[in-house]
Parts: sequence; structure tokens; C-alpha cells
Amino acid sequence: MAHKKNHPFHLVDPSPWPFVGSIGGLVTATGVVLFMHNLGAYVLLMGVVILLFTMGGWWYDVIKESEKKEDYTHSVQVGLRMGMALFITSEVMFFVAFFWAFFNASLFPSGGIWPPKDIHPLDPFDYPYFNTLILLLSGTTITWAHHALLLGHKREVLKGIGLTILLGLIFTSIQAYEYAHATFGFKEGIYSSTFYMATGFHGAHVIIGTLFLAVCWFRARLGQFTPDRHIGFEAAAWYWHFVDVVWLFLFVSIYWWGSGL
Repeated sequence: MAHKKNHPFHLVDPSPWPFVGSIGGLVTATGVVLFMHNLGAYVLLMGVVILLFTMGGWWYDVIKESEKKEDYTHSVQVGLRMGMALFITSEVMFFVAFFWAFFNASLFPSGGIWPPKDIHPLDPFDYPYFNTLILLLSGTTITWAHHALLLGHKREVLKGIGLTILLGLIFTSIQAYEYAHATFGFKEGIYSSTFYMATGFHGAHVIIGTLFLAVCWFRARLGQFTPDRHIGFEAAAWYWHFVDVVWLFLFVSIYWWGSGL
């Protein structure tokens, strides 16, 4: 016999995706280690496929769940916003570790010189500066999309999200080109390792944010967002602004100050 819910919270149904996602994360991490030891990329590709499958399935379930207005009450929406805020806070601390390693090595260099003599840093006012302008512009386009959504202007929402996705793809392409033409590799000391760890993980976050926004674009096209119900888009916009802010710190500290200019 069904019981009427007497509370404003949403109790989620059992889901296989946390388990499948953890398996995908384990396989991916193992694949990364094997790839770094030149043992092939097959395990890594398998892990990525499992993660993408998990993302698709989990996203589908959450979208279907969000369409039930009786489940996504005001209290649930507040909880989701708090959860996203705490997640972004944990991501901030994730990058704090990389900044800590970089400044610890740069302020107290073992050879007394920073950057090391055998390292030729990238010109911060070349591609990095251009990428900074791209991310700053993307912050304005996603804000434009948010305001358009609040006003119920669907066409402007699609334009704003689409432009943000395009700018994210351009940023990733330029960073890939920059990596391909860098004069130092990952294994060439503390400078290169901290540089690639910090900028590489940021690049991964840009790719994730771009996928996040791509899902939002399709959802907006299907009319699943309204001025008073758009938690999914709001979370994506917050995440993208976080990516923008982290890049500003990376540009100023690692690219500019860390280059010795």
C-alpha cells in the first residue's frame, strides 16, 4: 500500500551508476598509470568509455527525475544548490594543492634559480593571454544565457550557451597546440611537472564543463528549463565561472609570475 509523502525532501531510487562510475574511475586511473609507463592506451580508453557511458546514463536518469515537480520541491532545490557549492569548494581545494606545490618549489628553488636554467617557459602574453581573453568572454556569454533564461528568451539562451561551448572548444584546441609545441616535457623537473599538472587538470575541467553545457544546450532546446526551474543550468554556469576564476590564478601565477618576466 502506497504511503503519502509527508516531507518536502526527495529520496532517490536505487541506482547502478555510482557503482559503474567507480569501476570506470578505477579502470581509468589504472589506464593512466599504464599509459605513462608506455604500456599502451587500451585500458585508459576502456575506462573513458565506461565513464562516458556512466555520465550518459546518470544524466538521463537525473533529467527524467527533475521533470517530477512533486520531487523537486523548494527544499530539494536549495539542497542541490548547496551540494553544488560544496562540490566547487572541494574543487578549489583540489587546485590549492597544485598551487601550493608550485609556490613551494618556486619560492625556495633547489638550484637558487626559478625557472630552472634548462627550462624555457612559454610566453605568457602569447597563447596563454589569448586563452585568458577567451575564457573571460565565455564568462560573459554564459551570464548572458542565464539572464535570458530568467526572462524566458529561449533563442538568446541557446545562442549564449552555444557561444560558450564554442569558446570552450577553442580554448581546449589552443591549449592542445600549446602543449604540442612546448619546449619542455612532463618529466623534466619540478617546474614542468607542476605546470602540466595544474594546467592539465584545468584543461580537463574545461572539457567537463563544455560537456556539461552541451547537455544544457540540448535541454534548453527541448524546453526543459524555465525561469523558475533550471537547477541543471545554474550548476553548469557556476562550474564554468569556477573554471574561469581558476584560470586567472593560473595565468597570473604560473604563466606570468612563474616565467620570470
